[in-house]
Amino acid sequence: MSQSTEVAAADSTSSGPAPADASGRAVGIAMMLTSAASNQSGAAVGALAFPAIGPVGVVAVRQMLTALVLVLLVRPRFRTLTRAQWRPVLGLGLVFAVMNLSLYASIDRIGLGLAVTLEFLGPLTVAVAGSRRALDLGCAGLAAVGVLVLTSPGPTTDVLGIALALVAAAAWGSYILLNRSLGRQLPGLHGTALASAVTAGLWLPVAVVWFVHRPPTLHAVLLAAACGVLASIIPYAVDALALRRVPTSMFGTFTSINPVFAALAGWLVLGQALALHEWVGIVLIVVSNAAVSATSGVTRRVPGSAGRAPRPRSSSAARRG
Repeated sequence: MSQSTEVAAADSTSSGPAPADASGRAVGIAMMLTSAASNQSGAAVGALAFPAIGPVGVVAVRQMLTALVLVLLVRPRFRTLTRAQWRPVLGLGLVFAVMNLSLYASIDRIGLGLAVTLEFLGPLTVAVAGSRRALDLGCAGLAAVGVLVLTSPGPTTDVLGIALALVAAAAWGSYILLNRSLGRQLPGLHGTALASAVTAGLWLPVAVVWFVHRPPTLHAVLLAAACGVLASIIPYAVDALALRRVPTSMFGTFTSINPVFAALAGWLVLGQALALHEWVGIVLIVVSNAAVSATSGVTRRVPGSAGRAPRPRSSSAARRG
């Protein structure tokens, strides 16, 4: 899908508090909706190139384009990294590679809307892991029901496609945990830019071998590049600006609309119409994510906590590369 929200979430720590005025939040909400629409439209455009270069080709072009833009923008210093800093960077690079390939391979098999919705189980799982709040546990149960309704297990179920989407979800959850560690060691977007460069390095030999055996057409490469722009670069810029206008919890709540936009993009661009039970499953999972995101910053005061803002738990506000 995109390297958008996770970049913006990483940048939010240096963006300052969101203004409280209604006009600022309205602009922020409009930006978040624009980002989600661009994100999922980009994924749909990338899927149009599958017949020519497959998910591997699309992901390769998108990853290298995104890494190029991030490295030029952030200009991270590779030579100053310590061994302790390289470990999470390399881990994130591997996670990015697995996450995007498994997601796009899943999209190729089960469609955009279903794949993106199942992938959202990753941040939801991280958000509720270890939680004792009844709301979080209830949301986890609601999401589980949503998965059953969405996938409707049976003899014709594409088990591999669903498994690939769940691999993407696990990779997204792993990204959140690795990013917590890296965020304590490197400022702003440096960790993400470094990990993106690592991912591009991993993909370069794969891309060379893939395109030698499956020569790309110019049209397919342009579609994959458009996917990178729409699903990574535009959402990154827009989300970074939106996080200056809205709280992180609100950002996470609106990010949860992505599965709905993915389903709409799949229908409008790819002709992937969904059955009623699939829409019901999507809604249940979206509501679960939104509820956890909206309440993630609400914590009880503890002795000695006066004057300290609670740190929101990871949820849909953390997006992957």
